[in-house]
Amino acid sequence: MDSHVTTIERFILDQEDRYPEATGELSNLLYDICLAAKIIAASIRRAGLVNILGTAGVQNVQGEEQQKLDIFANETLKNCLKHTGRVCVMGSEEDDDIVSVPPEYPVGKYAVLFDPLDGSSNIDVNSAVGTIFSIYRRVSVHGRGTSADVLQPGCKQVAAGYVMYGSSTMLVYTTGQGAHGFTLDPTIGEFLLSHPRIITPRVGKYYSVNESNFGRWDKGMQQAVWGLKGDVPEGVETGEITPKNSRYMGSLVGDFHRNLIAGGIFLYPADNKNPQGKLRLLYEASPMAFLAEQAEGSATDGVNRILDIVPEKLHQRTPLVIGSREDVGFVADTLRRVAARASGAVSQPAS
Repeated sequence: MDSHVTTIERFILDQEDRYPEATGELSNLLYDICLAAKIIAASIRRAGLVNILGTAGVQNVQGEEQQKLDIFANETLKNCLKHTGRVCVMGSEEDDDIVSVPPEYPVGKYAVLFDPLDGSSNIDVNSAVGTIFSIYRRVSVHGRGTSADVLQPGCKQVAAGYVMYGSSTMLVYTTGQGAHGFTLDPTIGEFLLSHPRIITPRVGKYYSVNESNFGRWDKGMQQAVWGLKGDVPEGVETGEITPKNSRYMGSLVGDFHRNLIAGGIFLYPADNKNPQGKLRLLYEASPMAFLAEQAEGSATDGVNRILDIVPEKLHQRTPLVIGSREDVGFVADTLRRVAARASGAVSQPAS
């Protein structure tokens, strides 16, 4: 048995040592999130035994049915962050407005956003779910944090990551120094480095999309998906791409993680039912885009880079195309080609 293991604490401290000006505040904030993840993971493992499966009978701000574990995960994250003095304000997919730090606690220099339990509709069938988080340095100068602290473009993130609760619990995060993965060893209660410096393949094996929405997509997206699976109707031009196998589990964290490791592309396009897209920019798209780029992948809304989008609303939605760089570029090229053909212009290939 190999005794030379690297805990997430040791790894974060080693990264921090590269920056003499570092105060350790961000490192401690990442530990706080790790603690919340351990608590959530333990509850998910025991969910069927302690009556926390099923719906809670209420809806969140998105109008979506909340699961009992949604509420538990949301409260756990807030409770692990609010008293530390490292956070000035929080934002959660489950809450209408920004979440202020209670007045009895000090505030810090970071704003944290999170999707407490992504893919929660999978809970009752024991499929993969996850937590997504994003950290920004506050921009407000005084007080206890404002909406301006969370309404920042993804390129301003100082850290982002996700925790996947599956056959094992795995945390993948970045602080802008590459994407790194850690697996929770339940026997010692520690996240151990298992996937150092993740690099996603430039061309992937899989495409992940809910094809039941196919009839609601525009022609450009339909042609892009035809091209990804190599099933192009006669007379339709999509460009060249290696045909892929379809894999879709309905959990952004689960689908993204598989594609990150094995190579592939995840798509959640806009459609005539959700013209702005369905995924949340701040809680889902931006943190995953940061991770994808740090793993040498790419993330767009179809054409435009996700990390350049300036959010206007806390629960703003966006289309998302994310994964292996050449696959994401293929979708952008196809969308541009179809749009150019429709307007009578000549399309230009993506750079």
